[in-house]
Amino acid sequence: MLKFADMALVIRLAKTGRNGERKYHLVVREQRSRRDGRPVEILGSYEKRVKEVIKNIKTDRVEYWISKGAQVSVGAKKIL
Repeated sequence: MLKFADMALVIRLAKTGRNGERKYHLVVREQRSRRDGRPVEILGSYEKRVKEVIKNIKTDRVEYWISKGAQVSVGAKKIL
């Protein structure tokens, strides 16, 4: 079991999908980990297409992690 009090957590974007496609997962992970490493929790997804933007974000979980001290990255702030 992970102890979140000892880690510096951050909410940020993780790239998924093929080259040329803009797909991201909004994830919670330790601040020092790689961009595409294993997340603590996946909070939603974001996909920007030519004519539309698709967002599926669990806002209650985002608020929970912020209340636990997780910082929000610049890219994630733009989506939220």
